[in-house]
Amino acid sequence: MDSIFHILRGLFGILCLTGICWLLSRNRKAVDWKLVATGLILQIILALVIFKVPHADKPVEWISGFFVTLLNFTDAGTQFVFGFLGAGPEFWDDVNNGIAAEGFAGFGLIFAFKVLPTVIFFSALTSVLYYLGWLQQIVKVFAWLLQRSMRLSGTESLAAAANVFIGQTEAPLMVKPYIADMNRSELLCLMTGGMATIAGGVFGAYVWILGGSDPVAQSMYAKHLLTASLLSAPAAIVAAKILLPQEGEVDHELRVSEEKLGENLFDAACQGTTQGLMLALNIGAMLITFLAFIALLNYLLFSVGSVTHLNDLIAGWTNGAYDGLSLELVFGVIFAPIAWIIGVAGSDLMPMGQLLGIKLVANEFVAYEQLGQMMQTDGLLNPRSVVIATYALCGFANFSSMGIQIGGIAVLAPSKRGTLSRLALLAVAGGTAACLYTAAVAGMFL
Repeated sequence: MDSIFHILRGLFGILCLTGICWLLSRNRKAVDWKLVATGLILQIILALVIFKVPHADKPVEWISGFFVTLLNFTDAGTQFVFGFLGAGPEFWDDVNNGIAAEGFAGFGLIFAFKVLPTVIFFSALTSVLYYLGWLQQIVKVFAWLLQRSMRLSGTESLAAAANVFIGQTEAPLMVKPYIADMNRSELLCLMTGGMATIAGGVFGAYVWILGGSDPVAQSMYAKHLLTASLLSAPAAIVAAKILLPQEGEVDHELRVSEEKLGENLFDAACQGTTQGLMLALNIGAMLITFLAFIALLNYLLFSVGSVTHLNDLIAGWTNGAYDGLSLELVFGVIFAPIAWIIGVAGSDLMPMGQLLGIKLVANEFVAYEQLGQMMQTDGLLNPRSVVIATYALCGFANFSSMGIQIGGIAVLAPSKRGTLSRLALLAVAGGTAACLYTAAVAGMFL
C-alpha cells in the first residue's frame, strides 16, 4: 500500500509542477503536450528501470563506484600538499567524532582539505575525457535518445545530454558554432538544462558532503547524484518547452563541435586543473559570502522577533525546532507546500522547505552543506526525505547562476547576450521545476 501511495503522490506532484510551469508559460496555447507527455514518461521509465528492474542499475552502480574510487586518488595529491590535513578516512572519522575537532569546525576542515581538492581533480579529469573525445561519444548516444523520443533539434539535444556530464558553462561548447542561430526556445532549453543538472567537477564534492568518509555511503549517494542528473535531462526539456514552446521547424541533425580543450593531453589536464582551481576558490568564496549574509539576515530577523515577542511564539509553535524568527523558518514556511508536493514526509516539510529556499537564493552547495549538518544532527528524521532532498537539490538553479550563464554563453555567441539576459529568470524557474520533477519521480520508486 505504501508503494501505491508514493506512486500516486508522485503523479500528483508531477501534475502540480506541470500546472505551475503552464501558468508561467510565455505562450500557453503553443505548448506541445505530446512532447511534454513523452518527456515525463521517459523520465518515469528511466527511474522505474534504475530503481525496480533487477540488475538494471548495475551500470549506474559501476560508474558511481568508479567515481568513488577516483575520490580516493585525490588523497595522493592532497596529502603531499597539505600533509596530515589531507590524510585518509581514519583521521576524518576522528574529526567527525569530535576527537580532532568539534561540530562545524570539523566540517570546515573536511570541506577545505578534502572536498574542494576533489573539485580540482574532477575538473581536470573531465577536460582529459573531453580532449580524448570519449565524453562527446557518450553524450551523442544520450542526445540521440532524447532527440528521437522528444523530436528536439540537434543542438538542444546535444546540449541537454552534455549537461548530464559537464557544467552549465562547458556544455555549450559542444554546440558552440550553432548557438548564434538558436531560437529563443532552443536557448531556454540550453539554459534550463544547465540549471537542472550538476557538473562533473562538483560531483565528488557532493559525494563527500553527503557520504563522508564511509565508502558505502559514498557509493550510495554517488549513485543517487548520477541518477538525478540522468533523470533531470528530460525533465529540463519538459519544463523549458512548457515555459517557452518551440514554434516553427528546427534542424534535427546531431553535430558535435570539433573544438578541442587544449593542444594536447597534457595541456587539457592543465587547463582543467586551472578551471577546477578557479571553481574551487569560487565555491569557497561563495560559501563564505552567502553563509555570512544568512547569518546577518538571521541576526536582524531574530532581533525583530525579540522586539515583537515573535521568537517565543515561534519556539512554542515549532516545539523548539526553531528558536525564533529566521531565514530558515521563512523559507521553511514558503516552500513546505512544494516539499509536500514532491513526496517529503510530513515531519520533514519545514527542514526540506528551508533547503529548497536556501538552494534557490544562495546555491546548492550551501543547501547540501545544511543537508549534511541535518543528517548529522537528525534535522531530517526520515531517510526517504534525505534521498528526495538529494535529488531536489541536484542542480545549479539559483539566482547566482543567472550571471554565470549569461557571461559564459554570451562569450560563445555575443549577439545573443540580450536574449540570454531576458531568459535567465525563466531558466531558473525551469531548472528548479526540473529538479523537483526528478525528486517527485524518484520518490515514487524509493
